[in-house]
Amino acid sequence: MPFPVQRPRRLRINENVRRMVRETALSVDDLIYPIFVTHGKGVARPVESMPGVANYSIDRLLIALEEVVQLKIPGVLLFGIPAAKDEAGSGAYDDEGIIQQAVRAIKKTYPDLLVVTDICLCEYTSHGHCGVVKDGRVLNDPTLELLARTALSHAEAGCDMVAPSDMMDGRVGAIRQALDENGFTQIPVMAYSAKYASAFYGPFREAAGSAPAFGDRRTYQMDPANAAEALREVELDLAEGADIVMVKPALAYMDIICRVKDGFGRPVAAYNVSGEYSMVKAAALKGWVDERQVVMEIMTGLKRAGADMILTYHAKDVAGWLKEG
Repeated sequence: MPFPVQRPRRLRINENVRRMVRETALSVDDLIYPIFVTHGKGVARPVESMPGVANYSIDRLLIALEEVVQLKIPGVLLFGIPAAKDEAGSGAYDDEGIIQQAVRAIKKTYPDLLVVTDICLCEYTSHGHCGVVKDGRVLNDPTLELLARTALSHAEAGCDMVAPSDMMDGRVGAIRQALDENGFTQIPVMAYSAKYASAFYGPFREAAGSAPAFGDRRTYQMDPANAAEALREVELDLAEGADIVMVKPALAYMDIICRVKDGFGRPVAAYNVSGEYSMVKAAALKGWVDERQVVMEIMTGLKRAGADMILTYHAKDVAGWLKEG
């Protein structure tokens, strides 16, 4: 065997060399922290399947966000848990709804924190689906008006960005039009463009109480087997005015993240979802994996795949570890 001329290990010889040739950098600026807000006072109700995650009343939410701000995490994504649900999901677009109240309180206390709001009906509907239901079918076009009303209500409350997650056809255009016609041309839309009908959402549905009362969401969320379809969905959302496109979930869809980034060159978000979070937490609690190393490897992998920002329940831990160096 000839003597090696090329020795890649030379560039792995010590930490300083490894740092200089490192191709992918993870920063606290890449993180968005999803958080659940509910009615009441003094509520910080742990989510059993998501260790470290809780449902917060607004007063306790403001306390929890102090750590987020101190860690310099740039933004949060809010999910609302209403006091009551109905067929039309009216709590989503009620000007005194839980998200609307939370946004006003956050912007008053932490005016520089980026507040992104989830735009969907599933947390607010008695049937748990993401749109208007008639005769057992989720109707697309009647849902668009309610989603647009929800986005407008959040903008009026003071949110910085809206994130439609429903996967109804045409919802980005409907939301963009409603915002623009009412003077909110500066509010960006982060579209859940490639959102798959995934089994990884289970813990979220416990946290938000949003499991469908019948059927499933495969008539509007994407088939996990499809990739080209994701590119079509992204293209449509961009054409309708999306500013950021999202791939959800993240770990089993790194190929989609890569293809979206390479294909469109636009800001791409990756949602490291509840099931992905809970699997790591469960394994770490059993002592089967090193939580810090596994989480940082996942986050770096998502960045390497092409994600410009990562929505993750690990955000506070990651920010702390990055701060420690």
